[in-house]
Amino acid sequence: MDQFLALVHKFTAFDILDILIVSYVFYRVILLIRGTRAVQLVKGILTLLVVDGLSRVLHLQALNFLLDEVLTVGVFAIPVVFQPELRRALDQLGRTNLFHFSSPLPSSREVNRTERELVSAAQVFAKNHIGALIVLERDTGLTEYVETGIPLGALVTKELLINGFIPNTPLHDGAMIIRDDRVMAASCYLPLSDSPLLGKELGTRHRAAVGITEQTDAMALVVSEETGKVSIAQAGKLYRDLDEAALMALLIEGLHPARQPYFRLWRKADIS
Repeated sequence: MDQFLALVHKFTAFDILDILIVSYVFYRVILLIRGTRAVQLVKGILTLLVVDGLSRVLHLQALNFLLDEVLTVGVFAIPVVFQPELRRALDQLGRTNLFHFSSPLPSSREVNRTERELVSAAQVFAKNHIGALIVLERDTGLTEYVETGIPLGALVTKELLINGFIPNTPLHDGAMIIRDDRVMAASCYLPLSDSPLLGKELGTRHRAAVGITEQTDAMALVVSEETGKVSIAQAGKLYRDLDEAALMALLIEGLHPARQPYFRLWRKADIS
C-alpha cells in the first residue's frame, strides 16, 4: 500500500496528460476497426500473445519457439493485413487541421443549388425505381476513382443526373462522382464494403456506397432499383428510407457543416 501511495505522489500533470492521450489513441483505434474484419484479426493476435505468455511461464520451449517465429513474421504482415484500416486512419489524420481559421459561409444560393438538383433527381429515381449511385467529394480527393470512369466535367443538373442512370444506357452502370458543382465522371468503379453490419438484402450498389465512405470522407447518395428507397452513406454508415426533407437536411449538413466564427486551436475533420 505504501509503495502504491508513493507511486501516486510521484504522478505529475504530464503523467496524467500522457495517460489521457494514450487512452484516447486506443479509443480512436477501437472506433476505427469496429464493425470490420480487423476485429477478428486483433482477437487472433491477442490470443497468440496470451498463449505465448503462458508458454513462457510453463516453460514449453518448443511451443514458445514456434509462437515467437509466428509473431516475428506477423509484425511484417500487419501492414498488409490491416492496409484498409491503416489507410483510413492516415486519411482521417490528414483531414485533421491544427490552428484552423473558419472561412466565411457561402451564400444561400451556393449552398443549396447542387443539393436541390440532387434531391429533385432522387425523387424521380425513387418514383420510377431507377437505381442510382452518386458520390459527393468532400475534403478527400477522389481522383483515383474519377479516373476509372468516363470524364464529364459538366454542371450538376437534374436532367444530367437522371439521364446518366436511365437503364440500358452507356453510363448507367457504376457511380457518378461530383466535385463542388460539377459531375466529374460517370460509370466509376468504387470499393465494396465487407462490413458484416450491412443487411443481407443490400446489393452491390449499397455496398459500394458504404465502401467509398469507409475509405474516404465522401458522401454517397444511393437509390434502390428494387424498392425505390433513397439512402445516404456517410462515414461507413447507411441512412436508409429518406424522404425529401431528411435527404436535403443530410446533404446540407454533410456538404456544408456549420462553421464557428472564432479561432479554434484544434479542429477535428467533419466525418459525420
